[in-house]
Amino acid sequence: MIKLHKNEELVLFDGVCNLCDHSVQFIIKHDKKNRFRFTTLQGKTAQPIIKSFNIDTDKTDSILLYTPNNKLYTKSSAALKIASKLSFPICALAIFLIIPKFIRDAVYDYIARNRYQWYGKKEACMIPTKALKNKFLE
Repeated sequence: MIKLHKNEELVLFDGVCNLCDHSVQFIIKHDKKNRFRFTTLQGKTAQPIIKSFNIDTDKTDSILLYTPNNKLYTKSSAALKIASKLSFPICALAIFLIIPKFIRDAVYDYIARNRYQWYGKKEACMIPTKALKNKFLE
């Protein structure tokens, strides 16, 4: 399993999804404490996490958040936990964690199911710039 520093969390995302790519860019822009690292669901770093938590990548239309204490958040919980650690006012979105998970995840699943149709899909995973290379794991 991957070792993270106690202040770091790992965002696993669909590397060919345009919406996911834009979300990662948004997180980077608003991650003032340099807390997040990133890897694609298709990458080497993600594989032990996916296996450990029995994630079926064929059925997972989700961003995942892996924490240093070996906890994995999925779907709306991952998105809102990430938002909670970003700069203000984005961190205020964490208030939506009070909404029952099944309701939040229903909205999340609807967006996830339609993300390729609405935002498109890439032929290959994004390649980070030299300036951002240290934020990405294989």
